[in-house]
Amino acid sequence: MGLAAVLTACGGEDEGPKGSNGVDGLSAPKIEKKTRAAVERARSVRLSGTVVSKGQTYRLEMRLKQNGGVGEVSSKGGDTFELMRVDKDLYLKADSEFWAHKEQGDDAKPSEADVAAAGKLEGKYVKVPHEDPAYEQLSVFTDMRVMLDGLLTLDGERDTGDHGEVDGTATLQLRAGEGKGGMFEVALDGTPYPLRLERGGSAGTVRLDDWNKSFALSAPKEEQVVDYGEAVSPEGSSDGSSGG
Repeated sequence: MGLAAVLTACGGEDEGPKGSNGVDGLSAPKIEKKTRAAVERARSVRLSGTVVSKGQTYRLEMRLKQNGGVGEVSSKGGDTFELMRVDKDLYLKADSEFWAHKEQGDDAKPSEADVAAAGKLEGKYVKVPHEDPAYEQLSVFTDMRVMLDGLLTLDGERDTGDHGEVDGTATLQLRAGEGKGGMFEVALDGTPYPLRLERGGSAGTVRLDDWNKSFALSAPKEEQVVDYGEAVSPEGSSDGSSGG
C-alpha cells in the first residue's frame, strides 16, 4: 500500500470531531445562520460569565426564559444583587449595605438614618417602578432576546476556527475578524447552540447552557416585597419617588 493510501485510510491529519448535526464542514455563514435560527427557537437558557458594557464590568449568573428571568448580577465595584422579572414586573433584592450606599451615592458614608432605613430592605424584594430609570437599565439583564442578540453580535468577516469541547460536547469556533470581532463555540452534536462566546474588543466571556430546560419563575409573595420609598424614608413615609 502506498503512502498516500495509508494516509487516506488513517484519515490524514486530525481534523477534530465531526459531530452529528451536520454543522461541521459547512461554510461560516451557513453555520451562523443555523446557530441563530436555533437561538431564535429557544425557550430558555442560562448565562454565566462577564460582560463589559459602557466601561462597567458585570458578572452574570442568570436563567432566562421568554417571559422573564432570575439570577444574580455583580459589578466590579463590589455591588451584588438579585434580579427577578416576571412578565413586566421587575424585582431587586440586595443587602442593607447596598441600599444604604445607593441612598447617598457609592462614595459617600451613609448616615445612621440611612443605615436603619436600608436595614428594612435586607432580604426583601423591591419592586422597581416602570417609570424609574433603573427599570430600563436593570430589566435588560432579564430579557432573554435582548441579552442573546447583544451577546451574539459579531463584527467582521466570518470564518471557522478550532475544534474544541464544552462540557463534553464537541464544538467548532465561529469567528468574526479572525476572533477580534467576536467568537462563539457552536455545538456539533444535537441542536447547534452556541455554548461559549467571547465578545469582540475583550468585552466579556459567557457560557450558555441549559438550553430549553424549564425552571420555575413566579412573583415573590406579598410579604417578601417592600415599597422602596416607604422603607428608606427615615420617617417611614413616602413621597412617591423611587431611589431604584
